Amino acid sequence: MAIEFMCRKIGMTQLFRQDGECIPVTVLEAGENTVVQKKTEERDGYSALQLGYGEKRPNRASKPQRGHFEAAGVAPRRWLRESRVSAEEAEQFEVGQQVGVDVFSEGQRVDVIGTSKGRGTAGVVKRHGFAIKRRTHGTHEFFRHGGAIGAGAYPGKVIKGMKMPGRLGNARVTTTNVEVVGVDAEKHLLFIRGSVPGHNDALVRVRPARKASS
Repeated sequence: MAIEFMCRKIGMTQLFRQDGECIPVTVLEAGENTVVQKKTEERDGYSALQLGYGEKRPNRASKPQRGHFEAAGVAPRRWLRESRVSAEEAEQFEVGQQVGVDVFSEGQRVDVIGTSKGRGTAGVVKRHGFAIKRRTHGTHEFFRHGGAIGAGAYPGKVIKGMKMPGRLGNARVTTTNVEVVGVDAEKHLLFIRGSVPGHNDALVRVRPARKASS
């Protein structure tokens, strides 16, 4: 368990190392996250930290939201997310404390959580990678169809979980065990090797890798 640090995806670019290696990276705007609330085993049944990120005008927040932020003594935040942490980890933070991008270091392995780009309704070729049927004798109009979807007399129904056309994207995606190429604490930037889920300007969360490997 660890803090899931909230960032805003800026876009992709390249970085060059001293040996000349060119690395494709995703740039994340990693502004400070504010501890808005602490959950405890005694009061809430579990231990967690509620973090806030992004500026929000007070008149854009509802009355219950304004009361929630005033109780914590912090300005309204655009996003609120909980991070499950141990009781020992929670003791290291106080309500109103600012958490910066310096919690990460260059070379560290992290998981990046985001919402993938929505592609609308897609067929089985684009959605699941099905092969296109051969354009030869006997095949008409059904080059990109999925084929048979069920058995005969038994069980006489479409089996649950069958890969079929449907909505593609717009789902929670976790990219695991990716490398932190650079950390710019002064400019609040985080550089992640490769791509991360989501469109530019999307909210993503970064946490230490749960299954880190060398």
